[in-house]
Amino acid sequence: MTGSCLVTGGSGFIGGQVARFLERQGHQVAVLGRSPVQGYRTVLGDLARAEIDFRGEAFRHVYHVAGLAHVEPRTNEEKERFTLVNVEGTRALLTGLERCRELPRSFLLVSTVAVYGVEDGDLLEETTERRASDPYGLSKRQAEDLVQKWGERRRVRTAIVRLPLVAGPGAPGNLGRMVTAMAAGRYLGMGTGAARRSMVRVADVAAVLPKVAEAGGVFHLTDGFHPTFRELETNLAAALGRRPPWRLPMPLAHTAAEVGDALEALTRKQMPFNRRALGKMTSTLTFSDEKARQALGWRPTRVLDFVEELLEGP
Repeated sequence: MTGSCLVTGGSGFIGGQVARFLERQGHQVAVLGRSPVQGYRTVLGDLARAEIDFRGEAFRHVYHVAGLAHVEPRTNEEKERFTLVNVEGTRALLTGLERCRELPRSFLLVSTVAVYGVEDGDLLEETTERRASDPYGLSKRQAEDLVQKWGERRRVRTAIVRLPLVAGPGAPGNLGRMVTAMAAGRYLGMGTGAARRSMVRVADVAAVLPKVAEAGGVFHLTDGFHPTFRELETNLAAALGRRPPWRLPMPLAHTAAEVGDALEALTRKQMPFNRRALGKMTSTLTFSDEKARQALGWRPTRVLDFVEELLEGP
């Protein structure tokens, strides 16, 4: 065996891929979960309740993948849950590791480009100021700070990967909703579809994380292609055996987005389309992965070359 690893979120979309990759590489893998995870030794613990007991344990490398995401909070309680899980849960994890027989050699946090708090930009680098103030982005900013300060204090090598849209079988969030809507014939393209977004395959992320953990530092991971919405929509439609979706002219798109906002205010329920969604679909936001290419030999595959994966279940 090449070493023992702990993966949080080992039953999730990204964490499951990470655990399987590490196991294939010969690592002993344990996962942290609220209930047993089939196929792995499970250390029971709940980040949301800060109940983690690692007494008697020892892990060489820790991959902290678990967290709260893909939720649009509507109440103060829902907003506070981001802090509870992503910040206080991370704090509890770090405190729990201090009770192990020995500290890990490395601690890697899977974070997000949402920490920057920007709606548009082209090939932003890791040195971009983190200005997120929304519940999700702010909670991940604070989690990053916790991890880096803990690593400095405990002399544990820390690493952070900030991910854009992550593609793969059973992808959650906006990408998963896009696939579902297009499969059901309920998807409309917005405007020209020329806006670009950074993406990355979950399999590529899982495969490079051990290198990131070994190097330490902060890295973006993207496929380096940054497809336009039209390219993604066209390729996905082809994989589904459908014609490319109809496009809604921008004046009508703005009207539909305003209606969505009004319905949300009236019903206090999240609508599938609003001004926030329109902004994401019509603004370019890409991130440079040059640092990872130079330091890690990062050579990802193009998401569009594996778009069929998006049609598979988790």
